[in-house]
Amino acid sequence: MSNQDQVCYTFEAAIEMAVKMEEEGFRNYLQALRTVKHHGAKEILKDAALDELEHKHQLEKALVEGQVEGHALDKPVPTMNLDYMLQTKTLAPNAGAREALAFAIHLEKGALEFYRTLAAGCSGAPMGNLFERIANDESRHLQSLEDLYEEHFLTEN
Repeated sequence: MSNQDQVCYTFEAAIEMAVKMEEEGFRNYLQALRTVKHHGAKEILKDAALDELEHKHQLEKALVEGQVEGHALDKPVPTMNLDYMLQTKTLAPNAGAREALAFAIHLEKGALEFYRTLAAGCSGAPMGNLFERIANDESRHLQSLEDLYEEHFLTEN
C-alpha cells in the first residue's frame, strides 16, 4: 500500500473521487455497449451501466446533503473472486454474455477495491465506516454478477 493509499480525504474530496470513479465505470460500460452486438451481452452491460449511474447519483446527492443516504450493508458479502480466473480484456464486437459478465466482474472488483482502499485510509475515522459500508454494498453487486456467471457458465453438465 502506498502512502497515497493511506490518506484519509475530507468527506467532500472522497465523495468527489468516488463520483469520478463511478463515472469512469459508467463510461467503460457505455463504450462496451457501443461495441458489442450480442443481445444478452448488451443487456448485462446496460444493467451494469445503469447501476453505475445510480451509484453516481447517490454520491452526488451526498455532496449536496453532506451525508450518504441509503441502505449500505454493515458487513461485506462473500464473493467467489472469479476475477482471478477470468481474463481482463476489451470486449470485441462479437463478445457474448460470458465475456460481458467477465468484463463487468472486473469493473465491479475494481470499484470494490477502490472503496476498500478509501476505508483503510480512513480507518478509525468516521469516514472509514462510511467507505467500508459502500465497499460492502459493492461486494453485493459483485456477488450478484458472479452468481449470474456461475449459474450460466460454471454449471456441471
